[in-house]
Amino acid sequence: MNELDLSQPEYYINRELSLLQFQRRVLAQASNENIPLLERLRFLCISSTNLDEFFQIRVAGLMHRAALEASTGALENLTPEQMLDLIRNETHSLVEEQYRVLNDVLIPELDNEGIRFLKRTEWDDNLAGWIKRHFTTQILPVLSPLGLDPAHPFPRVFNKSLNFIISLEGKDAFGRDSGIAIVHAPRSLPRLIKLPKKYAGKDAYVFLTSIIHTHVSDLFPGMNVTGCYQFRVTRDSELFIDDEESDDLMRTIKGELSLRRLTDAVRLEVADNCTKDMSKFLLKKFKLNENDLYTVNGPVNLNRLLEVIDDVDRPDLKYPPFTPGLPKRILQEEDMFNAIEQGDILLFHPYESFAPIINLLNQAAQDPKVLAIKMTLYRAGADSPLVDALVDAAKSGKEVTVVVELRARFDEAANIELASRLQDAGAHVVYGVVGYKTHAKMFLIVRRDKKKVSRYVHLGTGNYHPGNARVYTDYSFMTYDKDIGEDVHKLFLQLTGLGKATKLKKILQSPFTLQKSLIELIQVETINAIAGQPARIIAKINSLVDKSIIQELYRASQAGVKIDLIIRGVCRLRPGVKGISENITVRSIVGRFLEHSRIYYFQNIDKPKVYCSSADWMERNMYRRVEACFPILDEALKKRVINEGLLTYLADNTDSWILQADSNYKRLAPTAKQKPKSVQMSLLVELAAEL
Repeated sequence: MNELDLSQPEYYINRELSLLQFQRRVLAQASNENIPLLERLRFLCISSTNLDEFFQIRVAGLMHRAALEASTGALENLTPEQMLDLIRNETHSLVEEQYRVLNDVLIPELDNEGIRFLKRTEWDDNLAGWIKRHFTTQILPVLSPLGLDPAHPFPRVFNKSLNFIISLEGKDAFGRDSGIAIVHAPRSLPRLIKLPKKYAGKDAYVFLTSIIHTHVSDLFPGMNVTGCYQFRVTRDSELFIDDEESDDLMRTIKGELSLRRLTDAVRLEVADNCTKDMSKFLLKKFKLNENDLYTVNGPVNLNRLLEVIDDVDRPDLKYPPFTPGLPKRILQEEDMFNAIEQGDILLFHPYESFAPIINLLNQAAQDPKVLAIKMTLYRAGADSPLVDALVDAAKSGKEVTVVVELRARFDEAANIELASRLQDAGAHVVYGVVGYKTHAKMFLIVRRDKKKVSRYVHLGTGNYHPGNARVYTDYSFMTYDKDIGEDVHKLFLQLTGLGKATKLKKILQSPFTLQKSLIELIQVETINAIAGQPARIIAKINSLVDKSIIQELYRASQAGVKIDLIIRGVCRLRPGVKGISENITVRSIVGRFLEHSRIYYFQNIDKPKVYCSSADWMERNMYRRVEACFPILDEALKKRVINEGLLTYLADNTDSWILQADSNYKRLAPTAKQKPKSVQMSLLVELAAEL
């Protein structure tokens, strides 16, 4: 084996640029003619939402580091400011591409289908009259223009809110002539207004911004409006919680959430008609520089276009609906406890239904034999049927313990609400372990039957969120296995009580054994390859960042281990480097569903080891989170995971992007002799039924 210094930066891809590469892959779907038109619009909106989060978290963090550059030092051989320059160049290009796709591709094609976004120049007299009446009765009453002067300082602009800066001439009734005003568009106002059919056809819309631009002078009677420009500011949305100083995590997070809307600005978006003077004025107010300014040719929040997809009744322009399948045993056996006792059950969402998990908890809540339920909640949704079941169980006198992760990013408020609801019902609610996010997805049901106490376990790769289970690919695993039940019991003891980490029989856990075990499993494949034995690793994860694991994969590749990585998002490993990673392939699948399942396969000569997990291969998952990684031991289920969860993905030639050694992705397309194969569409046919 060639002993090289695998810590050198040339063997690693920049994390932030890798994140932006993923946004480009998502955006590319908006121009993919093989995808229904309204779904292509959805991909454009997703790319916009993802970019918002990127600024709120990644860019915000780098800007903090840049401000403290002297004490933080270099980041990936670059200073934080140099990293920010790279990101800004890439994001400016990405934003330009988003609006090019919107204006040059999607809007013309939507117009051809009768779905129209009417500009002010396209309003005839009748439509203009209706819009005037709509503005006067529905919009004007809720707008509050703020003229700027010493008594009216620049207002506090909330994160990602829609605003207008107005330039004015003349003096008002009090003799004021500051020349500038701000108008905030409340979130209660829809950003797209559907027009009456008699004026513009069945599916015609006008942007709120167009209406306000047209009638903004009504807000300033007697004044001359010389300019009206929409803008939006993105703010730092990371919560800064000092676990050691906080004696009540819920109260602390509530306080932080109230401040999130007004934290430091990290990006300013303005319409392309905004003057340089106005842009400079806004940049100064938000303490940003010109590199943080994004000039856009269209609405400043593309995600608002999602409203059209739900509103337009055009099934021919959307993905066909489907009914998630169910395993035969669950179809034949209504009692979930009996079904699980007959053998392990594996569900592949969204192709298979999430309903059995809900049914299991509902049955547990009603079953007098059930003594206790313990569950982790990371993201569950505001109106979760799972939380309903836990509330019912607690009210019926069962011992209910719930580990609620209050710091699940952007779900903090929802989790605080459901935690309070559970506490009110009599459940024991804890918030995990100080300094660690509880990211494991598991619940445990303790049941007494004929003096025998048994444990029923659910473990998953995704969240307990029925909505996500319709659009995220994830595995759910239900078992009656005694060892796994004991392992999960010990995990809950760690989360809710105090004590040393105890040895688990089958489950690997972070932050104690997962990374070490993964490295050992990779090393076994390396040893087997050196000995001339079959050696292969396949991993399906969302992100690969952990340097220790990457270095071990490089060593395995040098030894001849064939390694196939299916990584949806960030990948810092550089494949195809001569002498380092020639035996490694990396692909990203971007399709109808968000790839989210985590699967690890190690050939182990002729006795494959297969695990599913809540953990990606990132430092945070290995060291700063509580994660659960569980083996698939049933041979039939193991074969199923290998075939449908891994090998089928490697055969995809429609939705796959292959990572090149230069860190760019190349879209895979079927050759002239190949039939197109989309893994997600294949699984829909095999496991679900189209309506």
